[in-house]
Amino acid sequence: MATIPNEERKTLILTGASRGIGHATVKRFSSAGWRVITCSRQPFPEDCPWEAGPEDHIQVDLANPANVAEAITEMKQRLKDQDSRLSALVNNAAISPKGTSGKRLGTIDTSIEDWSVVFQVNFFAPIMLARGLVGELKKAQGAVVNVSSIAGSRVHPFAGAAYATSKAALAALTREMAYDFGREGVRVNAISPGEIHTSILSPGTDKIVEQQIPLRRLGEPEEVAKAIYFLCTDQSSYVNGAELHINGGQHV
Repeated sequence: MATIPNEERKTLILTGASRGIGHATVKRFSSAGWRVITCSRQPFPEDCPWEAGPEDHIQVDLANPANVAEAITEMKQRLKDQDSRLSALVNNAAISPKGTSGKRLGTIDTSIEDWSVVFQVNFFAPIMLARGLVGELKKAQGAVVNVSSIAGSRVHPFAGAAYATSKAALAALTREMAYDFGREGVRVNAISPGEIHTSILSPGTDKIVEQQIPLRRLGEPEEVAKAIYFLCTDQSSYVNGAELHINGGQHV
């Protein structure tokens, strides 16, 4: 395969890249020749076969605003050092605390501390990253994709109240960002996955598949990654402020 010059190679910054949808997104973009800068709380795993991983990984605790600000500075420096253009930012990282034995935490039994941490990771970190990198995104006429959830539009049997409301807020934020960032030539959209076949599925998901999903199956992480890729490329060049449902029809 021919080598792509750095100044022409598109770069994606992706949070929550270590598993599930994030891992599939790394593979989808890298297979298309993109440089992918991954971000997670953990250092890059030594046993990961991805060749460029160690050089293109940033360890950041999104629950810590000061650490997020430091990571943005590092992201800018890495883009500058490699003469790369930031064509996409995907805010995929999210947390959903559970109670004893994996119990769903509702509005009454979720601590204020948990509410604060969930919103920092799921809501504030995405806007901090997008605002911090708006100059780089504008230069590349790039795109932002916020990963919301079907839990943001209804009470979910497994997703907690803090997670669900943070995802609803993220969907609303996407509309506001589409208005503001769109004037800078940067498109902002959201995806809203339903039940996806990952390692964090809760017991009882099979009943949701049987009773609520017209396609009668779980979604695969690769199917979500394809939608993210679509929203970050010229194939969606006039799509701005949209929320794409990826749930086999569960939302209907």
